[in-house]
Amino acid sequence: QVQLVESGGGQVQAGGSLRLSCAASGRIYSIVAMGWYRQGPGQQRELVATVNSGGGYNYADSAKGRFAISRDNAKNTVTLQMDSLGAEDTAVYYCNARVYYEINRWDDFWGQGTQVTVSS
Repeated sequence: QVQLVESGGGQVQAGGSLRLSCAASGRIYSIVAMGWYRQGPGQQRELVATVNSGGGYNYADSAKGRFAISRDNAKNTVTLQMDSLGAEDTAVYYCNARVYYEINRWDDFWGQGTQVTVSS
């Protein structure tokens, strides 16, 4: 089993910053990609940002220019730096990792979610 543990969520005023971190542990052979998704009130879960093993990045349009994702492959961690936060960023943020738990067996794993609340 693979576990993802998130940290860094909280409440911040509009225009402020937060940094989310996620660490993967457990039965890991390799990790294809790690990233962050979020689900706001009355919304479906959506991609925020991902980074894959080849160094490719993918950002939601709303995150471009404000958020930056980084990954430490040696530590199996991913970080999301969020700047210029607005009320629209209020959501539960979920860490995701696509993990090979054996040499040719993989699955997606999710953290429990961390709340980000931006005061307008």
